[in-house]
Amino acid sequence: MNSFIEELTWRGLIHNIIPGTEEQLNKEMTLGYIGFDPTADSLHVGSLVPILLLVHFQRHGHKPVALVGGSTGMIGDPSGKSTERNLLDSETLQKHILGIKSQLERFLDFDSNKSNSAILVNNYDWMKDVTFLEFARDIGKHITVNYMMAKDSVKKRLNGEYQEGMSFTEFTYQLLQGFDFYHLYKEKGVKLQMGGSDQWGNLTTGSELIRKKIGEEAFALTCPLTTKANGTKFGKSEGGENVWLDVNRTSVFKFYQFWLNITDIDAEKYIKIYTFLSKDEIESLIRNHNENPSLRILQKKLAEEVTRWVHGKEETDKAIKASSILFGKSTKEDFLSLDETTFLSLFEGVPQKEVSLNILKNGISILDALSEISGFLSSKNEAKRALKEKSISVNQEKVNDDFIINESNLIQGKYVLLQRGKKSYFILKGIE
Repeated sequence: MNSFIEELTWRGLIHNIIPGTEEQLNKEMTLGYIGFDPTADSLHVGSLVPILLLVHFQRHGHKPVALVGGSTGMIGDPSGKSTERNLLDSETLQKHILGIKSQLERFLDFDSNKSNSAILVNNYDWMKDVTFLEFARDIGKHITVNYMMAKDSVKKRLNGEYQEGMSFTEFTYQLLQGFDFYHLYKEKGVKLQMGGSDQWGNLTTGSELIRKKIGEEAFALTCPLTTKANGTKFGKSEGGENVWLDVNRTSVFKFYQFWLNITDIDAEKYIKIYTFLSKDEIESLIRNHNENPSLRILQKKLAEEVTRWVHGKEETDKAIKASSILFGKSTKEDFLSLDETTFLSLFEGVPQKEVSLNILKNGISILDALSEISGFLSSKNEAKRALKEKSISVNQEKVNDDFIINESNLIQGKYVLLQRGKKSYFILKGIE
């Protein structure tokens, strides 16, 4: 079995590493941590790489520590940011922390019977009782201003690149994160901190603080920030929205589609990063994909693997079925068996009209459904023309002018999908 560092290297997940880190990991089971700032009550796909680092870390026999930033979240990390974040109130912060905790528990093994079971910590627990004077005396004096000013996260905000500059609050962030590392090293024996490449300055501040305060060696490694081949930021949908891990924010279908729509170049890179497939499996997939790119083998496997990891097999199967329905590769039975959430995700934004469920069950003519009942088409004459042109479908099946909608056409007992042509949809929703 390859080592943790070897695993990350072939997957393209190593950017910077403090010398001696690999030797430490090969020597003994090591505790390593990553921090997650609670800026929302859910993590998004941009958080998947840090989560994956901890999962790989645990799979290689080491002990992961997931830190939720209850105290640092009150300030906000300036790394990679051009403006200062809004400060969160305690109630909102607590809601965010609970949401993130519940998500992390889905990915890491917190079974306390295992020696390398994961640990979840909140830095507010040790920061809440530290006074400003204590912090300035015990921590601040060990790190010079020159050292802090040399960090990229600080330089970019102070050299005129950004007009707003940096507040003292954000300037102290690297000290607070450094204090976290020091505290975890001293209290739990955590010897490694990991994060994105924009975190390197904060990570090395922590290892420097440990060296100066207790004369011990601590380690750090960072992974590259994930970008698309065209240089744009990874993690947002085509509409510019975050793709969240919470199904209430991003449906499983939309999550699956996000990965399915990735370019060939990015798919070849991301399948190494975001799946647990072996090197041999991935190389075989890449060869098969390159032989016939139109089949989108890489995208389909990537979407399936990541969605199953995040949302489970059952929900992934639903998303795959919904995707085949969307592109007309399914049976009538498949369409009628769609669950309500998947159906509404599939046709998100399609106009709806509520209709008495009894009327739908008892049967209505397609002419009435298209015009008077729904208003989808402006008149019966327009409906007749469309039907004559054979451009009308009910639940994606072509119909003629004597078609009757009844109970057998209801999706989940209450929905009917009307369609004109390829892209014009309307939903009838039956209500009691």
